[in-house]
Amino acid sequence: MLELLSENRCFGGKQQLYLHQSREIGLPMKFSVYRPPAAESGPVPTLFFLAGLTCTEETFAIKAGAQQCAAEFGLMLISPDTSPRGAEIDGETNDWDFGLGAGFYVDATQEPWRRHYRMESYIVDELYELAIDRLGAATGRVGISGHSMGGHGALILALRHPGRFASVSAFAPISAPMQCPWGQKAFSRYLGDDVHAWRDYDASELISLCRTPYPAGILVDQGLDDKFLEGELHPHLLELACRRADQPLTLRRHAGYDHGYYFISTFVRDHIAHHAAQLGASGQPAFRSL
Repeated sequence: MLELLSENRCFGGKQQLYLHQSREIGLPMKFSVYRPPAAESGPVPTLFFLAGLTCTEETFAIKAGAQQCAAEFGLMLISPDTSPRGAEIDGETNDWDFGLGAGFYVDATQEPWRRHYRMESYIVDELYELAIDRLGAATGRVGISGHSMGGHGALILALRHPGRFASVSAFAPISAPMQCPWGQKAFSRYLGDDVHAWRDYDASELISLCRTPYPAGILVDQGLDDKFLEGELHPHLLELACRRADQPLTLRRHAGYDHGYYFISTFVRDHIAHHAAQLGASGQPAFRSL
């Protein structure tokens, strides 16, 4: 059962916040939805956006400023939370980059995380089905994007489930989590010590197993003043992997931009347009208030 917690008119559409009892997570989960004006006439192309470390289901909706261009392109936006809430696992809140707010969009296999930390199945199966069956997402016209940890999530879920997602992009993604402290910390605890299992959740490793899964191209934006660029993100490894796999990649490097939402809000329209084109969204005149 979906419970509508809030609804606000926005650029002719509706910004909504929902709560439901998740079968995959085993706990209540929240997610946000922006329904463009076109959704009043029937199913619309849809973009999942996965937020980064410490964020919630509302971060993207509040900070990115994506609703206006989503309204213009007729694209619905769905943003889940970044981890389960209320699992009450010992140590869950000890670190800002692991546990609460840091589910890394994987299905954990290790105790005590495996019962509730099932973010991959939650998004790809449960929330995806809700989007189609209850929220008005058009079948076969769903894309995925994300930022930082969420950029990692968007890339791996797209590569692991290409039949689910018809387009993919990312902002400052953790491109090679096996090669960085954030990824190593999360993977060792969620997935165990066998590094072979980690490859299934590393975008730069996964792309090497594919052959042009997204022929229309992947879009990635990266700020060059991002303090996490050298130690955690490694976009050059994704670039190399895509080149070897003949996967078209547009990796744009921007001088002066950092890791935050001022950076995202600057380029979010390009990402909306990228997905709208690949999902067959029909643009419409910009919303004008009366």
